[in-house]
Amino acid sequence: MASLNVGNLGEFLREQRRTAQLSLRQLADAAGVSNPYLSQIERGLRKPSAEILQQLAKALRISAETLYVQAGILDERHGLDGAAVQTAILTDPALNERQKQVLLQIYESFRKENGLVGGGEDRTASGHESEPGTVSGQPGTDSPETEADGGPHAT
Repeated sequence: MASLNVGNLGEFLREQRRTAQLSLRQLADAAGVSNPYLSQIERGLRKPSAEILQQLAKALRISAETLYVQAGILDERHGLDGAAVQTAILTDPALNERQKQVLLQIYESFRKENGLVGGGEDRTASGHESEPGTVSGQPGTDSPETEADGGPHAT
């Protein structure tokens, strides 16, 4: 195996591909990568990007987070910090790319507001929790829930 330390990822991918009863060529086509590149990943010669891992996960119908952990991009314990939600959004075939990005931005803004991003910073700039339906304690400021902008709670 190569010195990239991605052998476990390659073995894991090969096993998942076989379990899904897909040939190397079928998985490469489904994931939008070249056959030789996928072969190199499986043999541990190449380290794929997170985007390629996401494409492979979608084609295999498994969690991208699982592949991120196998590739060493993500520690297993990070599943508790929102990675599972992000993975679900990114791999949902019912959403287009713009919708995925908007959902991720909203999700991250809520996590920041609740002090869950960046190592537990204050909930707002003033250090106290903001009122429901507001962003940073300021009513009507870029809240994704306002009815005027056609947000999710618009009637």
